[in-house]
Amino acid sequence: MPAQTAVQAYEPDPPIAIVPATGSPGALVFSSPHSGTHYSAGFKASSRLDPLVLRRSEDAFVDELFASAAANGAPLLKALFPRAYVDPNREAWELDPAMFAGALPAFVNKNSPRAANGLGTVARVVANGAEIYAGKLDFAETKRRIEALYMPYHAALEKLLAEAQARSGASLLVDCHSMPSVGGPMDRDPGRRRLDFVLGDCFGAACAPAAIETAERCLVQLGYAVARNDPYAGGFITRHYGAPAQGRHALQIEINRGLYMDEIAIEKAPGFAKLQADLAKLVETLAAFAKTLPRASA
Repeated sequence: MPAQTAVQAYEPDPPIAIVPATGSPGALVFSSPHSGTHYSAGFKASSRLDPLVLRRSEDAFVDELFASAAANGAPLLKALFPRAYVDPNREAWELDPAMFAGALPAFVNKNSPRAANGLGTVARVVANGAEIYAGKLDFAETKRRIEALYMPYHAALEKLLAEAQARSGASLLVDCHSMPSVGGPMDRDPGRRRLDFVLGDCFGAACAPAAIETAERCLVQLGYAVARNDPYAGGFITRHYGAPAQGRHALQIEINRGLYMDEIAIEKAPGFAKLQADLAKLVETLAAFAKTLPRASA
């Protein structure tokens, strides 16, 4: 099958937005890589899915849930492009060869289990397993996407973390996500009803133990049920930027979508305002904790 014709001007310009800190900036940085909503006409035309189904992988409204970050001295980086188009929470070149009309370059990670499951840097499926594209993709077009969207996201995140560490001697990245209320067919926990929050620190490798302990304690005190590292221990962003010995800590937060949204219609539910207010308390708690982070080891 021939590759699909590239449709230019897919992307938002700029591809990212940074909500700057309005309070006194410190060590804390927030990231929302999957809340982008710019589904361009070109992308929708290239997909075989209904526009609403195409949004199934989106962490809808997560950037809004953490709107209190700025007032607590923490910048918030968010992607404006959708995860279904390019996923910043993967390696730059995790691609499934079966998606492409021709051979892929040697530098591509062709053996990624995530890409094999359809969820690489450019996804083959949305979260419920539905195939996104009607035909094969062209690598040159995919390369353009990654360079235009993925690379600026990570350049911006690296800069924010470097600035935080220069100010405070350490940094704490909170990578913000949402999860379906019930595990899907492609998940590690199919059919299982999930708790309110899952905190991921890559089983202790991505941040100081006190960071995940502080977040968990705050959420439990607010009345939420919290799990650690199951079924989500932390994606590429948490693994890549979490280096506690270098004074760089990363914590992933997964929020149960049933707490705040209609998962079918992808609309805010009545619980949104309460959750947003509770997360403001979590942000305030983490901002205070971040001031106590130890500096990098010598």
